Amino acid sequence: MRVEFKIENAVVSDVSQILCLIKELAEFENESEQVEITEEELRNDGFGSNPLYHCFVARDLKTGDLFGIALVYFRYSTWKGKSIHLEDLIVKKEVRGNGIGTALLDQVTSYAHQMGVRRLCWEVLDWNTPAIELYESKGAQFLKNWHIVQMNQQTIGQNVQKANE
Repeated sequence: MRVEFKIENAVVSDVSQILCLIKELAEFENESEQVEITEEELRNDGFGSNPLYHCFVARDLKTGDLFGIALVYFRYSTWKGKSIHLEDLIVKKEVRGNGIGTALLDQVTSYAHQMGVRRLCWEVLDWNTPAIELYESKGAQFLKNWHIVQMNQQTIGQNVQKANE
């Protein structure tokens, strides 16, 4: 299906569709049960008085609906200074292959350049070949000797409790 779209900044009225895309990505990654975020949290965290993220959207020129998103936020590197993390780049399954992912990544890259960051970083699952091919075509480096490390909310609480004992 050929589509016409434009890339722009998300607005608060996009939050419902942003959450739908997040859930679609979770389903694609076989992790549907892991989505805990709510529309209210997305609204407050992205469009409140102290935004924690910035979101770009690929908007259907005909309907105004979202075809995809790229959600980013600032990080700080002790080696590089100000950095941007691309949390997710999501394109609806039925419109993949229309250049939407490339356009979103180009917008994120442009934003990173405008913000003067020294690093733009993100993760990709090792089986997501189309995404890997896109990132490689843009010159992204894949760090082979690094592991992603995370703690969930329960583990954080357990560690706090142990530290306070």
